[in-house]
Amino acid sequence: MIVDAHTHTPRFKGEIPPEEIQHSTVWRPDRAVKTPVNWAEYVAAMEPVDRAIVFGIARKGEESPNDATAAFVRAYPEKLIGFLSIHPLDPHCMEEMERCVSDLGLQGLKLGPNYQNFDPLGDAAFRVYGRAEELGLPIVFHTGTSPVQMADLDYAHPRHFDRVAIAFPELRMVLAHMAHPWQTATIAVIRKHPNVYADISALFYRPWSFYNCMLLAQEWGVLHKLLFGTDYLVSTPQENLDALRNPNRIVGGTNLPRISEAAMEEIIHRDTLGLLGIAG
Repeated sequence: MIVDAHTHTPRFKGEIPPEEIQHSTVWRPDRAVKTPVNWAEYVAAMEPVDRAIVFGIARKGEESPNDATAAFVRAYPEKLIGFLSIHPLDPHCMEEMERCVSDLGLQGLKLGPNYQNFDPLGDAAFRVYGRAEELGLPIVFHTGTSPVQMADLDYAHPRHFDRVAIAFPELRMVLAHMAHPWQTATIAVIRKHPNVYADISALFYRPWSFYNCMLLAQEWGVLHKLLFGTDYLVSTPQENLDALRNPNRIVGGTNLPRISEAAMEEIIHRDTLGLLGIAG
């Protein structure tokens, strides 16, 4: 089974108003990204994978993304697994977490400390982590860089999640994007904590960086802690599959070390749902 561990809920169910469509060049260096997408475009892009985890991200004081995610999952229950998002500084966030689990059937949590502007080691965040651990909800954290000017980079550094994992050893966590460009710090964190993983979304289109982080993960013995993910709509499953199945393209004709192609195939077929404790 192929599971995409990192995708974003489409903003539109049906036709997208022409004035909403943009082609952004800030997210990846090799091509523009069309935003937004609708349900049909998402489902077509996900054809190469068996299951996909999908989520929005909660903004303080704005409408919750969770009902939209739940509606999308209900429309495609054989393909999609929905995660909720809350803002730890919202006074009603704990009630929203309970509602999303009990009423909407969402099975995990997405947080972006830099985008949501909260301290990942603060009391409010720890309260959320503690309840997620009790409920058995895995958390996907945005980690690493962002082109968004006001998104605090320090809040997205992977070193913080070492302390989170020490405080909540049973909490399953995914550090998104291997926290690029801090992949070495991510490797240090996932190596020591059994329940902390990283996804490889948004990496392949920087080929030298992708090669180096996969090689470092291989040398440090943590390839088994990496989950397949795409960050769709920023990239597609097929693009990521093609890159993973040709990991040494950039070093062809050189004496540089090779990445195990068999290990890349194992990432593609990783039992992500089992590792995160998610009902298939």
